[in-house]
Amino acid sequence: MKLSAELSDFARRLGHDFRQPALLIEAVTHASRSTPGKTDNQRLEFLGDRVLGLVMAEALLTRDTDAREGQLAPRFNALVRKETCADVAQEIELGAVLRLGRSEMLSGGRRKMALLGDAMEAVIAAVYLDAGFEAARAVVLRLWSTRVETVKEDARDPKTTLQEWAQARGLPPPRYEETSRSGPDHAPLFEITVFLKSGESCSASAGSKRQAEQSAARALLDQLA
Repeated sequence: MKLSAELSDFARRLGHDFRQPALLIEAVTHASRSTPGKTDNQRLEFLGDRVLGLVMAEALLTRDTDAREGQLAPRFNALVRKETCADVAQEIELGAVLRLGRSEMLSGGRRKMALLGDAMEAVIAAVYLDAGFEAARAVVLRLWSTRVETVKEDARDPKTTLQEWAQARGLPPPRYEETSRSGPDHAPLFEITVFLKSGESCSASAGSKRQAEQSAARALLDQLA
């Protein structure tokens, strides 16, 4: 079995040469596309979640030898949550190669956060089954490298912090508004602006609305500080 040109290009973006192409095909096949006798990526998603978790836990322990469990746990959660997996998937254009059923395709499945996050975990599992843990570890660390380096900041929840700042001053909760959207359907870029009743505002862009909101809140907190 050979990979299509589209999947071969994706494998290069991923950074892994599959010896068993069927694993990658399974990893990008959503349940909406499966038929009797053919598999989808749900089982691989289950495995990939565990592989990702082990790689991230090891990376956090190695990077900060003095951090206690109470500090490591929120950082770990920030690195393995579905939104983070979806953001990585968007960066390598995983949505473009997903095999979807007609209903999912028509409903914008290629850009759905949950679907992209699940598929990213399945791809990690495919690498693991194809070449072992070290290969999967290398792929994950390359794709997550910047996030591991900045996770102390990412582990904070800027939206909650900003809301607490507003409440402490008798202001209503911050308001978030999507001010623009660009890019293809499989890799959109959202611009979100956060407004405070006191007049301050700040904008940020990201591949998901949630991440853009968090980035906008963080930027406004920095401005207020």
